[in-house]
Amino acid sequence: MKTRIKELRARYDMTQEDLARNVGARRETIVFLEKGKYNPSLKLAHDIAKALNTKIDDLFIFEE
Repeated sequence: MKTRIKELRARYDMTQEDLARNVGARRETIVFLEKGKYNPSLKLAHDIAKALNTKIDDLFIFEE
């Protein structure tokens, strides 16, 4: 799975720490998400999408 988290964070001039704090996660979780090494819960995915002002479908790219 790929994500647009890093791209959208940059758009809002938000650090990994800022995003983690906004969604109640650890910075390391954001790092793993950005690298595609972690699948978030639906709640975390929703919270990240909300923090980055986008939809879950636009944030995560699922590859077949």
